[in-house]
Amino acid sequence: MKYRKAVVDDVRSLTDLFNGYRLFYGQESDLIGAEKFLKERLENQESVIFYAYEENGGVVEPVGFTQLYPSFSSVSMKRMWILNDLFVAEKARRKGVAHGLIDKAWELAVETDAKAVILETDHDNYNAQKLYKKIGFTKDTQHHYTLNIPR
Repeated sequence: MKYRKAVVDDVRSLTDLFNGYRLFYGQESDLIGAEKFLKERLENQESVIFYAYEENGGVVEPVGFTQLYPSFSSVSMKRMWILNDLFVAEKARRKGVAHGLIDKAWELAVETDAKAVILETDHDNYNAQKLYKKIGFTKDTQHHYTLNIPR
């Protein structure tokens, strides 16, 4: 498996994978919106995307991605990275792709002198939790709250 940091020119090839991620979480398909969203994040340097890919006959086929957003800790006065999205296409699962993508996130954190990479997952996503624990993530004891903004 090969890994690459995405640039704006990669957005079109990542759109189907990103749309699949959204479908996995119960959203409606929206290829146009998915492409626009990814393009805006990269053009505005609001996120960093790494993707895993296979090459078939010189054609790059993305099979997984992670998207990280920058944040900061005022207390430690350091950057943190929020690993917001992690998705692997079904055909590429159980091949170490998710682990490889998290390794890329870790490398980014080291390169940017970050305090941490943080993530959140569903309470019943046991496979992901097992992987995160194996990699070295620790479960915090803080309570997370959300204030949703109505449309």
